[in-house]
Amino acid sequence: MQTMPRDSWTDERLDEFGKRIDERFDRVDERIDAARQETKEGLQGTKEGLQGTKEALKQVNERFDKIESSLQSMQRTLVFGVIAMSSAYIAGFAALVTQI
Repeated sequence: MQTMPRDSWTDERLDEFGKRIDERFDRVDERIDAARQETKEGLQGTKEGLQGTKEALKQVNERFDKIESSLQSMQRTLVFGVIAMSSAYIAGFAALVTQI
């Protein structure tokens, strides 16, 4: 490994080296800021997309609620029908038994 002689490391060279390092870090900062902005915009688009999905799911949920209420109504009707049919059979058998 080669080392530079102590004489060549002057204050001017160190100042120049510091400026170049600052310039490079400024470019890195610019790239980081651009990446942050791009990420922010991407997340905003994702947020808007999720909001649309949320609205669509809300509509689907409303449809399922309507179907559920219809099914409950049909279930009540079927239960009353079974009770009515059972009552008719019992009344018919009772009539047959009393005839004998």
